[in-house]
Amino acid sequence: MLLHVIARGKIARSPEAELVARYEKRLTWPVKFTELPETGGRIPDPQTPYKTVLLDERGKDLSSEKLAEILERWRDDGMRECRFVLGAADGHSEDERRDADLLLAFGKATWPHLLARAMLAEQLYRATTIIAGHPYHRSG
Repeated sequence: MLLHVIARGKIARSPEAELVARYEKRLTWPVKFTELPETGGRIPDPQTPYKTVLLDERGKDLSSEKLAEILERWRDDGMRECRFVLGAADGHSEDERRDADLLLAFGKATWPHLLARAMLAEQLYRATTIIAGHPYHRSG
């Protein structure tokens, strides 16, 4: 299953970009990063069937194990793509929230957009290592 991160705004050269690149290289699952302008821009057509996850402050605060469980189930159910969408500064519309398969939050704190992208990259890497039984993740 393709893990597709779609984000508003450019990450450019930054410490966060280096973190994203580090986890992107480590991921053994196919991964794609798409950057869009703050407004407008065309989101590429998905590989179907697919799921959409919005990073949203109103979303569920899932453990790494629970996120891994969801991704594993979607993969096993035949999903070809899982889209992780980071919105612009104003977040997502009500329509986007309603249409999403999962709203995901990284706790109750508000995170800078670029840091949230790096945190997502790490969580995707962590989830895939949990699924693979790799020792990267240490629970408890």
